[in-house]
Amino acid sequence: MSYLAVKQLNKHYGPTQVFENIDFDAAEGEFVTLLGPSGCGKSTLLRCLAGLTPVDSGQILLQGEDLVPLSPQQRGIGMVFQSYALFPNMTVTGNVAFGLKMQKLSASETKRRVDEVLDLVELHEFAHRYPHQLSGGQCQRVALARSLVTRPRLLLLDEPLSALDARIRKHLRDQIRRIQQELRLTAIFVTHDQEEALTLSDRVVLMNKGKIVQNGSAETLYTQPVDAFAAGFIGSYNLLDAGQAALLTGRGWQGRVAVRPESIMLLPAGQGIDARIVSHSLLGNVIRYRVSAQGVELLVDVLNRSVVDLHPNGTPVGLQLDIATLCEVA
Repeated sequence: MSYLAVKQLNKHYGPTQVFENIDFDAAEGEFVTLLGPSGCGKSTLLRCLAGLTPVDSGQILLQGEDLVPLSPQQRGIGMVFQSYALFPNMTVTGNVAFGLKMQKLSASETKRRVDEVLDLVELHEFAHRYPHQLSGGQCQRVALARSLVTRPRLLLLDEPLSALDARIRKHLRDQIRRIQQELRLTAIFVTHDQEEALTLSDRVVLMNKGKIVQNGSAETLYTQPVDAFAAGFIGSYNLLDAGQAALLTGRGWQGRVAVRPESIMLLPAGQGIDARIVSHSLLGNVIRYRVSAQGVELLVDVLNRSVVDLHPNGTPVGLQLDIATLCEVA
């Protein structure tokens, strides 16, 4: 039996269907990401799991118990929001201890658990500061500690990193994953950021327009997208029609073909498929070229090893496609 099982979950707001017949599960200690564009229903789904939003029909089974009839307080779930939602008049310790005081734990047990979780999120030295004295990343760690201190059966995270700058976001992302693995927490994480999903997750549930498009490991979603939406959302795939794919590969194809930018190799002019550099973009350790080959434009990703290896716009080159990495999509 799955630790968490969501079965045939439905939600409408008036005539608008937010999500339909949602089915997915999570094993104990698994980190599952709900990934998708804005408006696909993932945050509403998370709120339904927490009990903050009622569902129209379906089941949410946690350790075999149906949560749908239960109030949020009865579910044993911790939730971290995009906004920190900290009490401005309470110190870090006060914010973290709040849930334990609602549970009427003793002062000694409350202090022990608060100290334990502040060490876990590396905030012990900030215990007596107020939220306005903290950075955004520190505030988000307080919010995480507040959820962890109650020892939830399930941890829900609703885009908790989206308001942070890139450097802090990466650091906190690594901390969340470390803590989740260390405590063997079952976690459901909502994001629209593909890199976050691929980096953090044991499994990714890709959603679009209120439905699950694909459900599998991060590696599977990236290398084997089931349709054009999955290919376009998970990576910067080149999507070719059957004719374009046949022109470039010399093989027959039944439908659209997805080609990863890193699976195309740039060769010296005169080798492979004749092509020309149209433009290029620097993506840090990768240079993304836009090339034209036989009337087809392709994105090609190349490691940025040295400035002397840069191909200026208009440079003739050759292309080699790794046929084994190409996949047909619906």
